[in-house]
Amino acid sequence: MLRMLVAHAMALLLVPTSAGAESLKPQIDALAQPLIDEGLVVGMVVGITNGGQTEFYAYGESARGSGLAPSADTVYEIGSISKAFTGSILAAMVAAGEVQLDDPVQRYLPESATMPVRGDQPITLERLATHTSGLPRLPDNMDPDDPDNPYADYGEEELYEFLNHHKLSRSPGKAEYSNLGMGLLGHVLARRAGTTYEQLLLARIAGPLGMTDTTITLREDQRSRLAAAYTVSLEPTKNWDIPTLAGAGGIRSTARDMIRYLEANLADDDAPLAKSLKLAHEKRRDLGDGQAIGLGWHIARDGQTRWHNGMTGGYASWASIVPEKRVGVVVLSNTATLKITELGELITRAACGEQVEPPKPRPTVAVDAATLDSYVGTYYILPWFSLTVTRDGSQLLVQASGQERFPIYAESPTKFFYKVVEAEITFVKADNGQVDKLILFQNGRELKAFRLKWK
Repeated sequence: MLRMLVAHAMALLLVPTSAGAESLKPQIDALAQPLIDEGLVVGMVVGITNGGQTEFYAYGESARGSGLAPSADTVYEIGSISKAFTGSILAAMVAAGEVQLDDPVQRYLPESATMPVRGDQPITLERLATHTSGLPRLPDNMDPDDPDNPYADYGEEELYEFLNHHKLSRSPGKAEYSNLGMGLLGHVLARRAGTTYEQLLLARIAGPLGMTDTTITLREDQRSRLAAAYTVSLEPTKNWDIPTLAGAGGIRSTARDMIRYLEANLADDDAPLAKSLKLAHEKRRDLGDGQAIGLGWHIARDGQTRWHNGMTGGYASWASIVPEKRVGVVVLSNTATLKITELGELITRAACGEQVEPPKPRPTVAVDAATLDSYVGTYYILPWFSLTVTRDGSQLLVQASGQERFPIYAESPTKFFYKVVEAEITFVKADNGQVDKLILFQNGRELKAFRLKWK
């Protein structure tokens, strides 16, 4: 749910081989431990189910400086993996005949709330579940009292106010990722069931599967096992409370519980829950570039892998299943970094039998203080979006508008790279020898940012 620099998406391509979970530890260690050693992640737990065998691997700390290692029972915020659960709940309610995928969302709202409409296409439950509703990523009337806990005071009243006044900019149909849409889906499914989203989660998924640590409101014993939250720059931060849009990212869980969920998604039987979970895997919409989406679950380019990642203010997560291989992978971390998504993809490929090489550390060079000082300043990509470069000793840091400061590392005197995300910055001099712009390279794009002023 958290944005960092430019939007990021992952798509897997797996090879048709297999491997047992017990043989994976050296390879998983080689992939995961460098994130701890390089100071990119405070702690994390990896869970793998492979052909009925389950393994858990723990790295780092549950709280920075505590010396306490996490475990399969450490509690984490799973962020947007909650959307896969919401899709599973929808599938279960469809299978039970309680709702239909083409039901208009308006049917399950109170009279005081009116869904926006464009043309003659009402927004349906399926549109919400496949991010094709035409609703924006977030409602524009969010004004949190605490930016470090941004959803906490967004209630039903604010949600209905938004729906009553919002004008769709396009008709439903085109895919655009929407936390609002999935949160609204969880909200209306709970209304249909006459309960809360949390109770619906417990009744339809967590309870039947024995997932005793998968919830929204933590018991005291769960709170004592909650990993401390850290930003991508390893600063302590707050937990997120998501009362109204919980279906988009409000669930807390453990690696042990998540493996139970993934194993249920891999089960090959005719039990009602297993059948409804598989319904959520079915392809509903093409997203382009070979990718697709089911009910909440993303479908990778290989056509086999279902996955979702997640991020809140202080946590990052990954979950994937490859039904044809009977493989499931979960990675839960108490650091909000996209490195967990990259790691989850690599571990999924490894669990499916591919020999995966860990990313090689990029070499760095020392740059003198005078040169670093010549880069300090503010660079504008757009009037409302800038990159501010500062220096702390021998370290340059860059802060994008509305985001945290991240360190960048010198590959040459002019070319720097991030470790927290795949992005590079090159500083460029004008004819007079002064640095007048930088170029940001990310996701195949090259963005020029012009300096406001220089010394």
